[in-house]
Amino acid sequence: MTEDVRLHDGSGPSVGPPAAMAEEAHGRGETRVHGAAYAALDLGTNNCRLLIARVSNDGFRVIDSFSRIIRLGEGISTSGRISDAAISRAVGALGVCGDKIRAKGAKRLRTIATEACRAADNADAFLDLIARETGINLEVIDRETESTLAVIGCSPLLDTRAKGAILFDIGGGSTEVVRIERPAGSPHAAPVKGPWVSLPLGVVTLAERFGGMHVTRESYGEMVGEVARHLAPFAAQHGHDLSGMHLLGTSGTVTTVAGIHLGLSHYDRRRVDGLWMNDADMDRAIKRLLDMSYQDRARNACIGTERADLVLAGCAILDAIRKAFPLPRLRVADRGLREGMLVEMMRADGAIPAS
Repeated sequence: MTEDVRLHDGSGPSVGPPAAMAEEAHGRGETRVHGAAYAALDLGTNNCRLLIARVSNDGFRVIDSFSRIIRLGEGISTSGRISDAAISRAVGALGVCGDKIRAKGAKRLRTIATEACRAADNADAFLDLIARETGINLEVIDRETESTLAVIGCSPLLDTRAKGAILFDIGGGSTEVVRIERPAGSPHAAPVKGPWVSLPLGVVTLAERFGGMHVTRESYGEMVGEVARHLAPFAAQHGHDLSGMHLLGTSGTVTTVAGIHLGLSHYDRRRVDGLWMNDADMDRAIKRLLDMSYQDRARNACIGTERADLVLAGCAILDAIRKAFPLPRLRVADRGLREGMLVEMMRADGAIPAS
């Protein structure tokens, strides 16, 4: 395994975009790629995700990627521990990631773990096992770092005409909500990260608590209410003066809702990342999901069996955020922590501009 590089998370005064990051990150267009390979791995409560990229002449270009649902956080809310089955799934997924990192010769990497490893009593033993079995040394990041990386990764999608956005990242075990705004009097400046909150609720924890396979309108409303109660203090303090702002969401939930809205026969990132949805679009897509049976959701190509029992819990979180911050437009982001890590490493090396 290549040297583990744990960069200090320094959210500077702004989080401006590297040009064309989204387009080049997944292979659209022809761009000159050069320099060392960078790897960013995010071991979440539900997913294990990897991006490997090289700096290009206008941002970076992804040269390999990996994503697998492993449900690391399954049962933690009741047992307080990462289960043996989840550990086995994580070892398998991280083994694939290690092979990819070695194959691409990545010399600069950051490998993080989030809420499941923050919450589990046996997290230290799990991290030691992962290091022994895969050679990957995971860094358990705090919630503030997680929110900052989401901002860095997603802020290129802020509307160029907007004052700012309410950015949110619906995870498996937690949900981060951040207010980002351009500095007053600087309408073309990069956005600044403002107040943020991390809710101890994600799609896995909420589905385990309320049930995810067979969701009624009543149980769905209870999920929305639970999230709303956790979000209310932050919204009361920071949900004012929303003129000129929009919602900016990243998560499997948001991209799934977008796929349902578009009626995709298979998921297509190029059509989803950067998509604008209005209130009516979101209402219709969520209603369609609520009208589906578990079997219908499992058969849908944008959901599948691995997400069929989680997607409505995610929709409940989305609806609670929409009610707390009643903005008429949402921009969908199929990007997040991994892109944020890549940008941070490349900025630290001077490979891309600081903002």
